[in-house]
Amino acid sequence: MGLISKLLRKNTSPARLAGFALSNFIGLLIVAGAVMFYMDARGIWDDDDSFVNTDYLVVNKKVTSASTLGDRDATRFTKEAVADIAAQPWVRRVGEFSSSDFRVYASVSQGGRGMETALFFESVPDSFVDIPGSDWRFEPGQDIVPVMIPKDYLALYNFGFASSAGLPQLSEQLLTGIPLKLYMRSEDGSRSMSMEGRIFGFSNRLNTVLVPDSFMKYANSRLGDNTSAAPSRLIIDVSSPGDVAIADYLTDNGLEVAGDKSGSSAAFLLKVVIGIVMSVGILITLLSVFVLMLSISLLMEKNRSVIHRLLMLGAPLSGVAGPYNKMIVAGSGIAWILSMVALVILRSFYGEALAGLGLSEDGLVWALMTGTVLALIVVLVNIVAVNRKVKSAWGLKMKNA
Repeated sequence: MGLISKLLRKNTSPARLAGFALSNFIGLLIVAGAVMFYMDARGIWDDDDSFVNTDYLVVNKKVTSASTLGDRDATRFTKEAVADIAAQPWVRRVGEFSSSDFRVYASVSQGGRGMETALFFESVPDSFVDIPGSDWRFEPGQDIVPVMIPKDYLALYNFGFASSAGLPQLSEQLLTGIPLKLYMRSEDGSRSMSMEGRIFGFSNRLNTVLVPDSFMKYANSRLGDNTSAAPSRLIIDVSSPGDVAIADYLTDNGLEVAGDKSGSSAAFLLKVVIGIVMSVGILITLLSVFVLMLSISLLMEKNRSVIHRLLMLGAPLSGVAGPYNKMIVAGSGIAWILSMVALVILRSFYGEALAGLGLSEDGLVWALMTGTVLALIVVLVNIVAVNRKVKSAWGLKMKNA
């Protein structure tokens, strides 16, 4: 086998093999690097509301002079408007906000001191709230109502109201453990009910006091006037929150998005840039595959007479293809090792700078898996091509025989 290897490698061009290794290295580095940076940096733009998907947008109509003069329907969505939004190509599904049709009062006490305030409740379909298990639910007869409030409300209390009124400041952990007494009554005061609320979480994206949709339906049926008003806000599950088509549609229809939209736009831009970079890397990798295939083909063509004689002498197909396969594995292995080392060095440059902004810890792992899979594909494609050429030469030998 050593003699066969020496004979077949006689006309090997080190420059061509070096060119393959270099192009393969560059391609692997670009593709795996793009994956690594995206997985590392996505936490910077991803919202920290684990229970609210980042692909959701909350939209409402702009308040105009008509709505300020008492025409509330001017800010409500008709069925036709909801259907038009749902028909847009960037929309996966649409949910309607339901509002409480009754008065809500909440009180909380701690250390002998308490506070009472008027509230409002809203709900969205439970499928839009990403909470595992059965924590976000309500059933008739249940005494505790899960509640989610905006983080801004807590900030206003701690740094505005509490400091001026001499009240203690409350942390998120403390507030989630304090029972919230809820008193609800109908508009005419003829019906009422009292329950205990538990603050389940705090949201940066939903600027409302949110309760389960099942509770909203239950409470409205008991305390409301049984009139179903059109929704004034919608929650939309979109394919790409930062897509320009979304902004154009909202502008043309007089709609606005609640909350900060910069994170969604930055995430969309990041995906676009990463997609372009990965496309370039994949193109370079494909070119490296063709470079190696061409090099091996030329080498086998130069050694055609040698290969033919070896097969005539009874050399096994695996023995003839082996030297070429070893060159493929060696070149791809060197490119893979160099690209992984370069990724570690690259990550050390930006890792410290992004550490305080929410750098993910699994970016390097994803890059390693991506680079490994891509390198294996390159090896497999070239080995299959070599084996086919050897089998073709063997078939020609059998035909001549």
